[in-house]
Amino acid sequence: MTAARAAILYSGLLCLCYALLPSLTFPNPPLDVVEGFAWGRELQLGYTKHPPMQAWLLEASYLLTGGHSLGAYWLSALCAALGYWFIWLIAKELGLSGWQGFWAIVLTSVTFYFTLPLPEFNPNILQIPVWAGMMFFFLRAISKGALLDWVLLGALAAFGFYTKYFVVLLIGTIGLYMLVYADARKHLTKPGPWICAVVFLLLVSPHLYWLYETEFLTFRYALGRSNPAGSLFDHVYNPVNFFLAQVANHAGLFIVIALGLSWQTIRTFKATLTSQVGPEPAANADRFLLWFAFLPLAVVLLISAVTGSEFKHMWGTPLFVLSGLVAVRFLHLPALWSAPKRSLASAVVIQLIFLGVLFGQAVLEPLWKTKHSRIHYPGQSTADVLVDIWKEKVGTDLAYVAGDMWTTANVTLHAPSRPSMFLEHDPLLSPWIDLEDVQDKGVMIIWRGDSAQPDGHIQTLYPDAVRSGTKTLPFHTYGTFRDLKINWLIIPPGKVAMTGDE
Repeated sequence: MTAARAAILYSGLLCLCYALLPSLTFPNPPLDVVEGFAWGRELQLGYTKHPPMQAWLLEASYLLTGGHSLGAYWLSALCAALGYWFIWLIAKELGLSGWQGFWAIVLTSVTFYFTLPLPEFNPNILQIPVWAGMMFFFLRAISKGALLDWVLLGALAAFGFYTKYFVVLLIGTIGLYMLVYADARKHLTKPGPWICAVVFLLLVSPHLYWLYETEFLTFRYALGRSNPAGSLFDHVYNPVNFFLAQVANHAGLFIVIALGLSWQTIRTFKATLTSQVGPEPAANADRFLLWFAFLPLAVVLLISAVTGSEFKHMWGTPLFVLSGLVAVRFLHLPALWSAPKRSLASAVVIQLIFLGVLFGQAVLEPLWKTKHSRIHYPGQSTADVLVDIWKEKVGTDLAYVAGDMWTTANVTLHAPSRPSMFLEHDPLLSPWIDLEDVQDKGVMIIWRGDSAQPDGHIQTLYPDAVRSGTKTLPFHTYGTFRDLKINWLIIPPGKVAMTGDE
């Protein structure tokens, strides 16, 4: 079997498993997926928490699957597949052998971000093919100077900006590379990089205008939820914590590498590393790999150290798409291994373990767990109950639901009428909501728990209101989960509290 066929077989089967398993076993989508479906229903140029690309793609999958949520799992699998494809292309462009490209895919696939988090399609997962693709098109652009590569780089960078602003880190890394190294800097005298910049700016300008119109809603929301440094200790703890988490996320990669070694190889390890094994890489290949593998991480750690801010571990998802390539290049894999079959077997076992964990979460957790789980939330039955109650009491289709993100987003996803999510009944958090239309159609306020009144901002709008009703629903069809108590408050047309820019 050729290396190319082996890469297609391995990555194809793997992506198929990570798409099929949640499609068949998850009773309800994970948090970020439900949230994305609720945003996507509005088809806006931006949303409260993120730029719009994840939500747009989820909405497209909803329409293509006839109103099902399982398209989210296939979008995640597609992201991984595209990531593997770009890793293969980068390996070929750098002059690595086909089998080095295959092993780069295998080693990348056992890093944590390509396993357990994969079913939760969110901007972090969507960044995987964006970062890998941008690195490939930039590498080819500076190697061959083709104008098309610069155009594709600009377009993909814009796609990344619509996905998550974190892509600015990669854009800066690319720009700095061009300024530092003469062989890349010479392209600045040619039209390619400038056309790339124009393409990027043209494509992102609608979103930039949306940000201006909404007074930078996404940034304000992020700042409101950020964790600034509480003490000098945070300036040390937070970057160290983030770094160690990323090292731990590579545990699978370390295991697969180690199991392919023999004692003889280990004893001669240093000498082997300093010798050239396998094909000679392309000029500046090592520099390119090291720059893009470590500079973005170094910048994140520096920012965390200077500001003391906490970076969520999952934000590291796109930073390590080159980990497998770095390993095969600088450890001379698979030539260094005495037992490559053992390494491949260990990679398969690791994947089976992660798939088993996902299966256990979906099927076995209800047998012993009492704390509520997102993927077992009765989203469909809750939506059915609330829609029927609204129809009975008001006589119209439910058009708006207000409350916290999770409770309302599930109704938006599962209800046939797909009511708009009026987050926290706050027009500043949902600027696309037409308050006059809400007044004309009414709104159902929903919340979970034992309280007879909604809390937070909604309680200030309706200080004397108490729930119109409550219902207890089984959290899952079997097992030990506590029942869900859902409450609702019907605000009929003409009685909606008008706040914000009325």
